[in-house]
Amino acid sequence: MQPSHFFNSDQKNLIRQAIRDAEMDTSGEIRVHIERRCKGDVLDRGAYLFEKLDMHRTAKRNGVLFYFAIDDHKFAILGDAGINAVTPENFWDNIKEKMQEEFQEGRFAEGLEWGIREAGEKLKEHFPYEDDDKNELPDDISFGDQQEVK
Repeated sequence: MQPSHFFNSDQKNLIRQAIRDAEMDTSGEIRVHIERRCKGDVLDRGAYLFEKLDMHRTAKRNGVLFYFAIDDHKFAILGDAGINAVTPENFWDNIKEKMQEEFQEGRFAEGLEWGIREAGEKLKEHFPYEDDDKNELPDDISFGDQQEVK
């Protein structure tokens, strides 16, 4: 299955809306990237994509990437230096565990939506929305079958 077909249009809209809602209250940026395979370590691949998707270029270094390799059943959540400096050490692991519970029940879009909203709450706590805030990164889901991300 191509990554762009993993979610139906309603699920894609649910995820995009969760990103928009989370970003309404924060200067932080959230992205979702889905591809078929992750040959190596999921955190290494996620970190590589974090850079390729220009997530490290946010003004306050407060981007969060939800990365999925659907065929390999791997996923990671990566925060940039700004958000990682103010979250507890196990913050992303706790979100990931709850998301995995949803995934095991076949609720992938709902689990992702929940994770995005949780990340948004933490971003809001430490990086509240400012009047001059700009949406620095696209809210759309990026897919490994739509772009050259090697």
